[in-house]
Amino acid sequence: MNKRSGIESKKRILDAAMRVFSEYGYAKANMRIIAKEAGISIGGLYLYFKNKEALYLILMKTKMSEFAGTTMDSVKGIKNPAAAINTFIAVTLGYARKHKELIILQGKELGFAFGLEMKREFFKKQRGLIEDIIRRGIQAGAFRKVNVKETAKIIINVIRGFVLSIVVEPDALFSPEECSDLILNGLMRRGRK
Repeated sequence: MNKRSGIESKKRILDAAMRVFSEYGYAKANMRIIAKEAGISIGGLYLYFKNKEALYLILMKTKMSEFAGTTMDSVKGIKNPAAAINTFIAVTLGYARKHKELIILQGKELGFAFGLEMKREFFKKQRGLIEDIIRRGIQAGAFRKVNVKETAKIIINVIRGFVLSIVVEPDALFSPEECSDLILNGLMRRGRK
């Protein structure tokens, strides 16, 4: 097997695994169903992944990497820091909505601690991206001086609350526009004490 066909096969397996895990859940999904969905033999599937857990972890890592690339690309060329924050929030909440089956699977079946180190690294990178935007905003005079690290934690945790709401309380989901407005403008009226 050449490298290109190996990469294509792995992608086909991951796409199939996403569909199978979304439809059956983690507990009911199995390697045989995933192999059938991917159009390969069960033996062929085991050439790429030693078991269901390893496959699921790679799927999670792939989706997180894809998402991180999407958020980075979405804010890369934006000079206005407020617009960059708006875009980050909109892209993040949109991605969560689009992949809610995976989030629900994580929350209900596996628990959010499954793949914890991978998630910590992912959120650390996302916080770093927000920190950079905030620093640029302060330097440009668009944002007031704030504790950059703490502010980035707050923004990420608001977004994480949205993700948790997909599992726990879907009626509590909020719009990206309202989230951005509150984060960027706060509740206080300007010029009043």
